[in-house]
Amino acid sequence: MAVRRSGKRLGFWYRFAVCLLRPGMLALTKRDWRGVENLRPEVRADGTQEGVVVCPNHISWFDPLVSAHFCYDNGRPPRFLGKESVFRVPVAGWILTQCRQIPVYRETSDAAAAVRAAVAAVEAGECVVVYPEGTITRDPGLWPMKGKTGAARIALLTGAPIVPVAIWGAQDVIRPYVNEFRILPRKTMRVVAGEPVDLDDLRGRPLDAAVLAEATDRVISAITALVEQLRGETAPAERFDFKAYQAAKAAAEDDAGGTADGADERTRD
Repeated sequence: MAVRRSGKRLGFWYRFAVCLLRPGMLALTKRDWRGVENLRPEVRADGTQEGVVVCPNHISWFDPLVSAHFCYDNGRPPRFLGKESVFRVPVAGWILTQCRQIPVYRETSDAAAAVRAAVAAVEAGECVVVYPEGTITRDPGLWPMKGKTGAARIALLTGAPIVPVAIWGAQDVIRPYVNEFRILPRKTMRVVAGEPVDLDDLRGRPLDAAVLAEATDRVISAITALVEQLRGETAPAERFDFKAYQAAKAAAEDDAGGTADGADERTRD
């Protein structure tokens, strides 16, 4: 059994995954890590460590490995919330399950189970990584999109700190939504963890839509500020809204389908 710095046991398969992936990350990537002190856990009165919710931006299929490397090597072995489809990948999905990662069943009656599992993990003093955007950004400039409320809900339910994290460089290995793997020459994974997002005025209030939206906006704003710091650029004034993008795309496809149907009818006439 592997033991992390907090003294909690990680399990054979977690250690196996670390032994499989960490040497490659060390050998094949360079690292520029900042703000690691913000991952250090507080110790509760009973001697146990405080859990934490870590919220990175999402720019590539490669950045979960970067997030995991960053958290693990700084004393916070992570548990990820991830799309359940990843857990159905042969072998890899089984290992993820054995490592106690948390599948998210979107738009189903099982969706709340992921939040319950994440809350339990945080309350047990663990580090839970949640991508508040919910998917790889669709923003043309790779800036953080408008977020989903899951991370804020977990932090507010548990009272745990929520640490924003910015990653830049993973997109040089795998561009968003592109099947490629350009690991060489070695690229630098630039990661910065910010100070916990201030949610104190929201804690203890009913978790209604307004509270969750406000908390989520603060988280995304904190991540965006860190991404600006890494990139040396200013983010767009208007945040990309993936739901609005999907709705507009569906409407355009419906319009195109209606136009095509009309043309077919005229041709038949």
